[in-house]
Amino acid sequence: MTSTLSSTIFENPVCEPTNNTTFIDGTTSVCNLTMDNINTTIALPEPSYYSIYYRIIGTTFLGLIFLIGILGNIMVVMVVTKSRSMLTPTNCYLVNLSLADLMVLVASVPNEVLSYYLLGDEWIWGRVGCALFIFFQYLGINASSLSITAFTVERYIAICHPMKAQMVCTINRAKKIIIGVWVFACLYCSPWLFLTKTVPIFYKGHDNMETCTFALSREYYLGYFFADLVLFYILPLLLSCVLYSLIARILFTSDIRRKMAKEGNPPRDSARNTNTSARVQVVKMLAVVVAIFATLWLPYRALVVYNSFAKHRYMEAWFLMFCKTMIFINSAINPILYNAMSVKFRRAFRRTLSCRKQQQCHRGPYGSVPGSTRYLPSTLTTATTRPASCRIEKLQQV
Repeated sequence: MTSTLSSTIFENPVCEPTNNTTFIDGTTSVCNLTMDNINTTIALPEPSYYSIYYRIIGTTFLGLIFLIGILGNIMVVMVVTKSRSMLTPTNCYLVNLSLADLMVLVASVPNEVLSYYLLGDEWIWGRVGCALFIFFQYLGINASSLSITAFTVERYIAICHPMKAQMVCTINRAKKIIIGVWVFACLYCSPWLFLTKTVPIFYKGHDNMETCTFALSREYYLGYFFADLVLFYILPLLLSCVLYSLIARILFTSDIRRKMAKEGNPPRDSARNTNTSARVQVVKMLAVVVAIFATLWLPYRALVVYNSFAKHRYMEAWFLMFCKTMIFINSAINPILYNAMSVKFRRAFRRTLSCRKQQQCHRGPYGSVPGSTRYLPSTLTTATTRPASCRIEKLQQV
C-alpha cells in the first residue's frame, strides 16, 4: 500500500489480488502477491518505485502544504483561545474545524510523502497502524464537514432569527455541539478499525513485507463510500446553499435595512450599518470557506463515483496526486482565508505574533520572572504603547 489515502479512499489497484495490474510508475507487471497466490506464481514481480520527478514534485508541494497547514491551524487555535474578544460561537466552530484539519494533515501527509520512497504498495506501520491511520483520516475529514455545517446553521440563526439566537447561539451550546460532532464522527468512523487488514506481499529480492488493504471484498464498501458522499458532502453543500441564500436575502435586500439607510438617525444608523457590515464580512468569509471546500473536494468525490460504476477504474498516478493534493490544500487554506477576509482575525493574528516577539525580546538579563512586579529598565517609558493583550505587559504595569 502506498498510503492510506491512495489505497483505502482511492482504492489503489495495487491492493487488489489480481495478477496483472499497472504499477504507480506506469509499468505493467505481476504485483501484490500474497500467500494465497504465491504458490501458483512462477516468477516474483520486479520491485517498482515512483519516478524521481513524481517524488520531487509530490514531496515539494505536500511539504509546503503540510508546514503552512500545521502552522496556520495552530495559530487559529491560539488566537481564538487566548483572546477574549475572539471567543464567539462561530469562532469555536472554526477552532474545531482547525483541529479536524490538523488531524487530516498529520494522519495523511507524512504517510503520503513516505510512500513515494517505499517499494510498491509496502506498508510499514503494521496492523494497528493500518487501522488507526485510516480511522483518523476519516474522522478528521468527517468532523471538518460537520463543523462547516454547524457554523453555517449558527450564522443563519444569528442573522435570520436574532431573538432566538440569544438563547441558541451561545458559547456553551457551541461547545456541546462540538462534543456531539466528535462523538458522532467517532461512532460513524469506528467500523474502519475493523474493515482493514495487513497481508504479506512479495517482490523479487525482498522479504518480510506487507501491505494495508481491505478486510472484505471491495463491493462491500460501496454503501459506506456513498454514505460518506451524501452525509459529508452533498447534504452539507445543499444546506449551505439554502441557508446562505436566506442570509444574503436578509443582509442585502431587506426592506428594514433600506429604510435604515434612508430615514434612520445618523449616529444610530451609522452604528447599525457598522454592525451590518461586520456581519456581511463574516458571512462572506464563511461562504468562501464552504465554496473552497466544495471545489477542492470535487475531484476526489467525482473519482469515487466514477470508479464505483466503471468497468475499468481510472487510477492514473498524476491525477491521484492532484486529487489528494486538493484535499490537503483544503485542510491548510482556511487560516489564509481568515487572515485575508477578516479584519478581526488579521488583527488578532498580528497581536498574537507581536506579543510572542516581545516576550522573546524580554527574556534577557532584565527579564521579569512570572508573577513578579519588577519593572524592565529598558521599557519603563514605552510599556503603555504595547498591545494590552500581552501578558508580560500586564506584569510590567502592576
